[in-house]
Amino acid sequence: MTSTAELATDFVALLKDGRHDEAASAYNADEIVSYENMPGPMEVCRGKDAVRQKGEWWVANHELHEFTTEGPYLNGEQFAVTFYFDVTVKESGERRKMHEVGLYTVKDGKIVEERFFY
Repeated sequence: MTSTAELATDFVALLKDGRHDEAASAYNADEIVSYENMPGPMEVCRGKDAVRQKGEWWVANHELHEFTTEGPYLNGEQFAVTFYFDVTVKESGERRKMHEVGLYTVKDGKIVEERFFY
C-alpha cells in the first residue's frame, strides 16, 4: 500500500504539472468528501463524481492566469498543500488573487477527505 508521504508527493507533483484530473482520478477515494469554506451547493460534496463536477464547474467559470502549488506538508495520515490562484471570474469579470490551503486526509491509500481554507 502507498504511504501517505508517497501519495502526497505524487499527488502534488501532478497538481504542479497541471494534471488535476489525473491526480483526483488516481488518488481520490470513491467516497471522498470535500468541504469548501463557502455557503452554497458546493460547500460539501460527497463522492468522487461530485468532487469532479465541482472541479469542472470551477474551471468553466474562471479564467486562470496563474496557479502555483507548494507542499506537501505532512502530519500522520494528513497532508496540507498551499495554492495560489490568479483568476478572472467569467460571470463578473472580476480578477481575484487567492491564497488557499488544502488539508487532505488519507485512509487505505486514498484521499477520503479534503478541506479548503481561505
